[in-house]
Amino acid sequence: MKTIAVIDIGKTNAKVVLVDGGDFREVAARTMPNGVVNAAPYPHFDTEKLWTFILESLAALSRERPVDAISVTTHGATAALVGEDGDLVLPVLDYEHDGPQALAEAYGTIRPRFEDSGTPVLPVGLNAGLQVYWQSKTFPDAFGKVRWLLMYAQYWSFRLTGVAASEVTSLGCHADLWEPRNGRFSSLVEKEGWMRLMPPVRKAGDVLGPVPPDIAAATGLRPDVPVHCGIHDSNASLLPYVLTRAAPYAVVSTGTWVVVMAMGARPVLLDEARDTLVNVSALGEPVPSARFMGGRAFSTLGGRSGDLPASAVGEVFRRGAMLLPSLPQESGPFPGRRATWTVPREELSEEAAQAVIAFHLALMTATCLDLIGADGPVIVEGPFAANRAFLMMLKVATGRAVLAGGSATGTSIGAACLAAGRAPEPALVSVDGDLPEGAADYAARWRRLAAEG
Repeated sequence: MKTIAVIDIGKTNAKVVLVDGGDFREVAARTMPNGVVNAAPYPHFDTEKLWTFILESLAALSRERPVDAISVTTHGATAALVGEDGDLVLPVLDYEHDGPQALAEAYGTIRPRFEDSGTPVLPVGLNAGLQVYWQSKTFPDAFGKVRWLLMYAQYWSFRLTGVAASEVTSLGCHADLWEPRNGRFSSLVEKEGWMRLMPPVRKAGDVLGPVPPDIAAATGLRPDVPVHCGIHDSNASLLPYVLTRAAPYAVVSTGTWVVVMAMGARPVLLDEARDTLVNVSALGEPVPSARFMGGRAFSTLGGRSGDLPASAVGEVFRRGAMLLPSLPQESGPFPGRRATWTVPREELSEEAAQAVIAFHLALMTATCLDLIGADGPVIVEGPFAANRAFLMMLKVATGRAVLAGGSATGTSIGAACLAAGRAPEPALVSVDGDLPEGAADYAARWRRLAAEG
């Protein structure tokens, strides 16, 4: 049975995880915070620090257990511009930098239609196509040296193999670079002359090559260890279900972003103004999706997971204490709205405040599910799968079965499936029990107030 090393670069944390390819257990891991360098020419990711961390982690973990394959998963909305020599010609831009918005008006005249790209107009640098357009116009000399335009997961597999590849889960992540329903590069790529910069499209599970001798020597890896192409992180969470479960169902991938993906969705007209989009699965299929920065909100609010006393939930329902959208206010189904507590937080017990936070996130998630026509059971992956108050309110708000994933890092397990060539039947726990009386009325009132603005 294989031991798979998964390089998992999230917006908040980076990790290298060893996954047993037999039973898909995470057997070892190393982590580090993933910060942003606020320096010229613009805020960017510290790719060299990450590269050192990756090599050191592979070396340390391979001493614990020999590595048989490497897979990569990363956050989306990120592109790397690589020169002929394999080095970056410009730093990898942080998608929360608002610099690209300076050219948003001009970009709007050439970007593909939402109907074609499945990409909504997003703030700051969340459209990777806008990032690249801004870099090409702002730094034309450097951009003229670009040989490969790589999405972020494929940048790391390139560094590990020297083989450049494109891949649809990353290209299709609100990037304006891919047409999900037609399975081809978008009109933007053609108009801007970027087609020559795009490597061949490979499947997420394809082997790009073995690690080269210098990396094998630096890490202690065998020189024949294969490196797989890589996958966007939310799609990594989705993959085990795509491979093992019949539609309809929805997967809620939680982390810095809460990304909601509907398989076998009811036909609905997606509203690009409310952060809906079309992702692309590892099998190349369009997936109606919606998202909001739920993990960022949870952290900002000082959220905690765990059971809450019935008295705290009762206090919330009795007082009608709610957190109305949106935090952060730039993204999600209620863009531009400022978060509001209907009862000042300082007037609530801490346990009641935690219940309000969990209920807010659950109702935001339920709104996203409605917007994309989700049907069937709702599967929650990642950290929120351990938040019972969130799960219980989500069950009330959707009126459907809610299942909690057993892994806190669904992205790593999903990425390991690429190298294992199969997927485990996901271990899911049904969310049983009910909230106290008044939960349905609470959810309905939250929705009404949220809709009223």
